[in-house]
Amino acid sequence: MSTSFERVSRFSVGYDMREVDAFLSRARTAYEGRDPSFTGSDITAASFGTERGGYDMRVVDEALDRLSDAFALQARDDAIAEHGEESWIAQLTERAEVLKERLERPAGDRFAPAAQGEPAYDRADVDALCDQLVAYFTDGHPMSVDDVRRAAFGRRRGSDGYREAVVDVYLDHVADVMASVP
Repeated sequence: MSTSFERVSRFSVGYDMREVDAFLSRARTAYEGRDPSFTGSDITAASFGTERGGYDMRVVDEALDRLSDAFALQARDDAIAEHGEESWIAQLTERAEVLKERLERPAGDRFAPAAQGEPAYDRADVDALCDQLVAYFTDGHPMSVDDVRRAAFGRRRGSDGYREAVVDVYLDHVADVMASVP
């Protein structure tokens, strides 16, 4: 993965180039050397400072998505090599079932409400994506990892919406399971 990303204009704000380059260098080393201390969750948790004229955020985020997919596939291949394909399928099925349990909750109650005054995601928007995920997990409805990663939700405040952090972590887990399937 190249660390030479498109930059924004010197009047716009982008990701801090040194931070992104250092992170991707560490990720590359981990991927090539199979360093177990660096995992796909490090990628989804990555955050960078900003600077004028930095790397284009959209381009870097897309590269991180591809890197996350590569780590998920590597983890799948390692698990199959170590424990066999049947074991891997059973583990993936179990993870999907745990995720599906939340989806089976009634619309409006799938995630914790935000605290008073806290920024939140619109419940109806999140529930619409959850309904698509139910169809994906139960009926094989076509859906891509990018559909989950690029989902955008309206904003609310307080208990009128779902807590953003809880939804984000859940969707990261869904994307990880989806990326593990060839």
